[in-house]
Amino acid sequence: MTEQLRLSKRMSELGLCSRREADEWIAKGWVRVDGKVISELGSKVFPDQKVTVERQAAAEQSKRVTILINKPVGYVSGQAEDGYEPAIALVKAENRWSECKVENEFHPTQLRSLVPAGRLDIDSVGLLVLTQDGRVAKKLIGENTDVEKEYLVRVEYTKPGKLPAGDLRLLNHGLSLDGKKLIPAKVRWMNEDQLQFILKEGKKRQIRRMCEMVGLRVVGLKRVRIGKVRLGNLPEGQWRYLRDDEPF
Repeated sequence: MTEQLRLSKRMSELGLCSRREADEWIAKGWVRVDGKVISELGSKVFPDQKVTVERQAAAEQSKRVTILINKPVGYVSGQAEDGYEPAIALVKAENRWSECKVENEFHPTQLRSLVPAGRLDIDSVGLLVLTQDGRVAKKLIGENTDVEKEYLVRVEYTKPGKLPAGDLRLLNHGLSLDGKKLIPAKVRWMNEDQLQFILKEGKKRQIRRMCEMVGLRVVGLKRVRIGKVRLGNLPEGQWRYLRDDEPF
């Protein structure tokens, strides 16, 4: 017989919401299994059972926002640390990009449960996603994500001459970090001192560490794309809402 799964996990697998959201909805009585309301946390279901949510859940989810920031140097992605401000501190009315096409009116309640869907180092700049929507977070940083992240990386070669072609191949595939082989990347020269990196994973300081292993020193790192969403002309230090027609 097929094994039962936690209801919250099954809801996440179905793309209905995140596990955290699922637990909130279950506790509020907004979840039905085969038409029956399930309100006990930890409940389990079989994969072939029909899971539906009440309209209140869908309405609440539709109010949740996803925000794109062009993060400057000196801001951390998540919680404040070592005296540095978190990127969420930039999300205020006066920093909203004037060309934002979404008609939402900014309200401080949108800061509640607004969390980064992926990291960007304190000394890196560019596209950072903050979201209240568990579906977005799961797509970008879930266990099975395959969303591409594109970076422009200015480098200096610390050895005589130029980076050998074999080392560029290593950056594309062949390096290991923390004892694990890295997923194949796409790395190519854009000009004599700038590389383009396209990754499908995001280990801590991954690009900088990869570069160090082949004798390159990173002097500037900018994330310009996540999935199909580009940084574009969003000014540094400003933010905009993700549009409904912009799937990652």
